[in-house]
Amino acid sequence: MLRKLKFAKPEDEYKDLGLGTKFSEQKQRIINRDGTFNVRRVGIPRHLSFSIYHELISMSWLKFNLLVVTSFIIANLFFASLYMLVGTNELSGLNVSQGISGFWDAFFFSGQTLTTVGFGRVSPIGFEASIIAAVESMMGLLGFALATGLLYGRFSKADTKIIYSRNALISPYKGINALMFRIINARKHQLIDVEIQVVFSRLEILDGHTTRHYYNLDLERKGVSFFPLSWTIVHPITEDSPLKDISLEDLEESQAEIMIIMKAFDDTFAQTVHSRSSYLYSEIVFNASFENAFVNIPGEKTKFDMHKFHAYKKVLK
Repeated sequence: MLRKLKFAKPEDEYKDLGLGTKFSEQKQRIINRDGTFNVRRVGIPRHLSFSIYHELISMSWLKFNLLVVTSFIIANLFFASLYMLVGTNELSGLNVSQGISGFWDAFFFSGQTLTTVGFGRVSPIGFEASIIAAVESMMGLLGFALATGLLYGRFSKADTKIIYSRNALISPYKGINALMFRIINARKHQLIDVEIQVVFSRLEILDGHTTRHYYNLDLERKGVSFFPLSWTIVHPITEDSPLKDISLEDLEESQAEIMIIMKAFDDTFAQTVHSRSSYLYSEIVFNASFENAFVNIPGEKTKFDMHKFHAYKKVLK
């Protein structure tokens, strides 16, 4: 049975973060390791939740390229069918002596018209074919302008890749214990003015009701000006910490989760970027410390060994 922990704070000191105190009591994490929220909204009309621009900007490059190529082929098939429908006599230079070859001539003529290349071997001579070619040229200009804008939006979108250590540790720290985890910037471009917020979430019984509450954890350092290597975030477990005297069993019983929100300025894109992640109680290791991953060789640049980024060792209590 979930019990009310002895270090619970008054109700007016709980932090909600916008997730709600009545968040699901099932054994599931709130924020996934990749930063996405473990929430699925239902009942919202498709036309309200769907955004074409957002879908095209956020989809994978493979899907985007397949969509562009498929749209181009379908458009050419459509206009080639229109040219064949109005009659092959509307196009000069069309090869109609070999059956299906005439259709492919119309198809490639459509591609030349859509892209405004216009090689000139096949050209419209009839009124209907000329109208179709004019409409297709306009659609091609608009379509490629749209594709170019989307390409620019995808390339110019600030993207950060923050790697979080697989585990958060409860380690000895300056005569007490501390919660700590590592982060590192996997991109080559630099982040500056990095700020981080760590929130401890758990289920508690208050006035006979089980609700989820949130505690902002005080950090040894909440921000750094430069972030060229790794950063070990440390929360000293003092007398005022909600993690004081807590055990792994307490964390599991209260379905605890450590949530991380990071904000930084990317000087390459001149934009503010964000990153999120979390640790469940099962990903917190007690009485352990991270291994040193720095390699210092005189006369050479400081190196950070990523093979040791997640590594830790057990320590005596």
